[in-house]
Amino acid sequence: MSGTRVTDVLTRLIDAVPTEKDFGSTARSRELSARVGTWLGVCFLVAFLTGVWSHLAQLPDPLLPLPTRPIWLYRLTQGLHIAAGTAAVPLLLVKLWSVFPQLFRRPPAQTRARLLDGAERLSIAVLVSSALFQLVTGLANSAQWYPWSFSFRSTHFALGWVAMGSLLVHIAVKLPVIRQAWLRPQDVPGPGVVSRRTLLRATWAAAGVAVVTSAVSGVPGVRRLSVLATRSGTGPGGIPINKTAAAAGVTHQATDPAFALAVTWNGTERHLSLADLRAMPQTTATLPIACVEGWSASGTWSGVRIADLLKLVGAPTGAAVLVESLQRGGASSHSRLPGNVAADSRAILALALASEPLSLDHGFPCRVIAPNRPGALQTKWVNRLEAQA
Repeated sequence: MSGTRVTDVLTRLIDAVPTEKDFGSTARSRELSARVGTWLGVCFLVAFLTGVWSHLAQLPDPLLPLPTRPIWLYRLTQGLHIAAGTAAVPLLLVKLWSVFPQLFRRPPAQTRARLLDGAERLSIAVLVSSALFQLVTGLANSAQWYPWSFSFRSTHFALGWVAMGSLLVHIAVKLPVIRQAWLRPQDVPGPGVVSRRTLLRATWAAAGVAVVTSAVSGVPGVRRLSVLATRSGTGPGGIPINKTAAAAGVTHQATDPAFALAVTWNGTERHLSLADLRAMPQTTATLPIACVEGWSASGTWSGVRIADLLKLVGAPTGAAVLVESLQRGGASSHSRLPGNVAADSRAILALALASEPLSLDHGFPCRVIAPNRPGALQTKWVNRLEAQA
């Protein structure tokens, strides 16, 4: 093929690529992008801050122990995290639709301007890809579906910083454009034309419907509206169940009459049967369970204070506690109670829920329940408590 023919072919291919002007919808505009983008940024900021809090709450030995009061704090932050992430889905889709024609913007002719344009496109590519990754994996986590081999929590946390950093860069670059777009009044469309204001209202409505139908299952009174939620709020004692005893492979050990809880500290060890635990002074507390998947529910739990169990082996007040489960393997097979949590009067080795013995799937014969803790750390089927200095 001659050079002329090659040039002709390339020219035709270039001419076939659409330009910004080929997208004629009047609903697309800087005003629309700025308004949707602003609320999308707010959602990402809320999700990022609450996600950092959740990550810190799940560290086995946090540098600064998180408070145990108010007892509903983790429930609130995780609820906000899921609600913000869910609302961000329709906002992101509309945002991408509104700026899609800019993907076909021709690069400037000058070398310096072209380099700056390329850098901006690269930063936007990082922002969009990290945002999509966060939302897709977050929704999959809510459904407890993990079609990947990497650690969700650590990867989601790391990419959260990438998404937030690239968002801040994007805002810094586009701040003058955003300011002008907000100051410019909305258009009044001609007959039969969808206005940007109508599209914005539809976007807010879609975000609201997404949150209500999938992210408010933990809110009493409106739980029935969350028809897309992965957990309904039903279960023994009104508490949903993530993993059953059969799935954890603990049915035989948990129902063994010879079960005994081991409590240890510095070479001293006590073994307590279920009857021994029930004979100890009992305490009752109403505490919520809030899981990273987005659901939460409050229950009235009864059992023995962790602090009282530690006294049996002479462990000092404020000692951290390694909690081990009959379950073998998996992130939920063990947890660590920081010293301030273990010493809290509402940190309980629960034996009953709603005045009934724990069901097998809720952790029979005993489980940990403590205030302001992620549900994944409220270890079920506990068989060992080891106090640590």
